[in-house]
Amino acid sequence: MSVSLARGQSVSLSTPEGRTMTPVRIALGWDAVRQGLFGGFRGAQVDMDASAILYDAAGSHVDQAWFRQLRSKEGAVVHSGDNRTGAGDGDNESIIVHLDRVPPTVAQIVFTINSFTGQSFAQIQNAFCRLVEESTHTEIARFDLSTTGPHTAEIMAKLSRAEGGWNLTALGEIGNGRTFQDLLPSIAPTL
Repeated sequence: MSVSLARGQSVSLSTPEGRTMTPVRIALGWDAVRQGLFGGFRGAQVDMDASAILYDAAGSHVDQAWFRQLRSKEGAVVHSGDNRTGAGDGDNESIIVHLDRVPPTVAQIVFTINSFTGQSFAQIQNAFCRLVEESTHTEIARFDLSTTGPHTAEIMAKLSRAEGGWNLTALGEIGNGRTFQDLLPSIAPTL
């Protein structure tokens, strides 16, 4: 059963049997706001980009997976590729994380979403982030990203090592920038 996470809430990625779910998929979806004849957004395409940023225990950025680098260096984190429109039902972009292959030096993986085309979150709707156990295709948790406003980015969630396993925490920190690099100063306080 899926858990609807609120900002700051966490969910364990350990099964009742004590094994860590792996791989997991962080998936996100969105729709462009469709307004009337004089509304200004009719037919607009919005290029939102998901990114995964890997950090060590000291909070140093050590690697990433995003539309310009679809795999982390060791291959444990894999991006599905760039969806430039948000068209279609369901997930628009996703990032697979093979938790059992994440190097032990990586303590946290932070997930962001950025409007590469510069539209604000006021111009998207139905935005979500969800965590799926990939082997069973079971949705574990969902986080609503539909906070409208003038911001162009959001620090969505983070995976953190926790006593032999991993936890997912919903962050929901708003920001601005076209790529994850623009958010690096804002990510630091969330680590």
